[in-house]
Amino acid sequence: MSRYRPTVHGHTHMVSAGHALAAQAAYAILEAGGNAVDAGVASAMTLGVVQSDLVNIAGVAPIMIRQPSGEVTTISGIGRWPRAADINRLVREHDGHVPHGVLRNVVPAAPDAYITALEQFGTMGFGEVAQGALQAARDGFIMHELMAQTIAENEDNYRRWPSNREIYLPNDTRPKVGDIFVQSDLAHTLQYMADQEAARGGGRLAGLNAARNAFYKGDIARAIVQYHEENGGWMTMADLAEFRVGIETPVTVKHRGVTLHTCGAWCQGPSMAQMWSFLDATDLVGLGHNSVDYIHLLTEVIKLVFADRELYIGDPEFVDVPLDHLLSRSHAVERLGLIRPDAVLRGGDLWGGTADAPSEQAVAQDTSYACVIDSGGLVASITPSDGSATSPVTPGWGITPSSRGSQSWAVPGHPSSVAPWKRPRLTPNPAIAETEDGRLIPFGTPGADVQCQAMLQVLLNITAFKMAPQEAVEAPRFATYSYPESFEPHEALPDVLRMESRIDASTKRGLQDKGHDVQDWPNLTWKAGAVCTIVADPQSGLLSGGADPRRPCIAIGR
Repeated sequence: MSRYRPTVHGHTHMVSAGHALAAQAAYAILEAGGNAVDAGVASAMTLGVVQSDLVNIAGVAPIMIRQPSGEVTTISGIGRWPRAADINRLVREHDGHVPHGVLRNVVPAAPDAYITALEQFGTMGFGEVAQGALQAARDGFIMHELMAQTIAENEDNYRRWPSNREIYLPNDTRPKVGDIFVQSDLAHTLQYMADQEAARGGGRLAGLNAARNAFYKGDIARAIVQYHEENGGWMTMADLAEFRVGIETPVTVKHRGVTLHTCGAWCQGPSMAQMWSFLDATDLVGLGHNSVDYIHLLTEVIKLVFADRELYIGDPEFVDVPLDHLLSRSHAVERLGLIRPDAVLRGGDLWGGTADAPSEQAVAQDTSYACVIDSGGLVASITPSDGSATSPVTPGWGITPSSRGSQSWAVPGHPSSVAPWKRPRLTPNPAIAETEDGRLIPFGTPGADVQCQAMLQVLLNITAFKMAPQEAVEAPRFATYSYPESFEPHEALPDVLRMESRIDASTKRGLQDKGHDVQDWPNLTWKAGAVCTIVADPQSGLLSGGADPRRPCIAIGR
């Protein structure tokens, strides 16, 4: 039973998103006759305003769409390294790291992802779905606790560039909870794209293409490139003009009657799929929810999967990813055979790395999530991301071109190494699950490497332990850090297992006895992710939404 909020119910349409204004923007589109994709894009774009510390309009935005026919499509929503990118420069000048600043910028993918989704699956224009985002940027919104906290924690980074400081430290001070936070330059960007669309004429598709060209070929592109030219970056007009997101089939696996769809190997979607498939032969209910043996097993499975991620997962256009083998039953049996019931697997032994690590691992502060189901059964699942603290804002436009290069390695031979026109290995990975009785479950979360871990636990809560969506997202969580982190500087914390305080002390002692370095998280910490989900029941027509209280998430339905 939910302890903090009730599950939200509806029969017509529903949205669950990482901020109330993003949910409201999507709901307004649904009420105006738009479909789930129109609403999902509206929600994700609004997140790029009201959580612009975590999500950028010029960032990344992987999208998954399920049509009423059952066909599932993914839109990659991840940018590419500029063609002038040079790993040798990073090795030579930055000691084999991808530094803060313009040298971690990849081509912004979110604008093209949103416009592609609208072109292929939506019914509305850019200007229509951008209204919620535009209003929040132009008129401001109430500064909320999480955003005020992340800006305060990253104050030194925001001060590095005048364009960032001007926006995120207005009047040279940290914004406080309750302040009206205005982003006029970001409003200018959105209005410029909408105006170019309106001026184009020729129908909806022509207008959407005009909005795309405004970003990738017009004044916005010229401003991005000029800043790079003046500050030692790699981006060119050709990089922007020639970029398009990919439209792909999902990675699909089944576990005990539940089919899971994830995105491809340009993100950690295959890792989510592996975790799900590895558990197919295990009686998790019999172990008991959040028992010592349950947490130990899931933790060890996650370690094994993330070791495979480190060894094999990278942009499949550049890396031969053995996906069929990684998702095979034989591989699962072989890897699961390494798990010992009374001892931990040592992470470095699994991926061939070193056990040396700093005393604490930095937690990347970016990403949000939104999912929508409309009255026709169309489903959208979107995980927009890219913060604004580690790379400069483009002056006059209020956008931070995607800093997702931080999820590449300046290490020759690594599956996710830096290379011209290659895509970094993205952590954001929206998902959609389907049960044997026809229930549809879009879900996702922020949380960097905790994303798959939180999503796995919530999906098991719903499908194996029969929890209502809100109960499932509220249940206490745990996460291992025994793997190379996806973000620079790619550190690992061998054996570290962090657990929310609601998990009882005897369980923690039992895990310590097995060798886990158990560390406490506060109750409902934002570091444990913020899962949003909807469960659509075709038998009753009931839509049930869950929104994680760990961040300012909310679900709205009718």
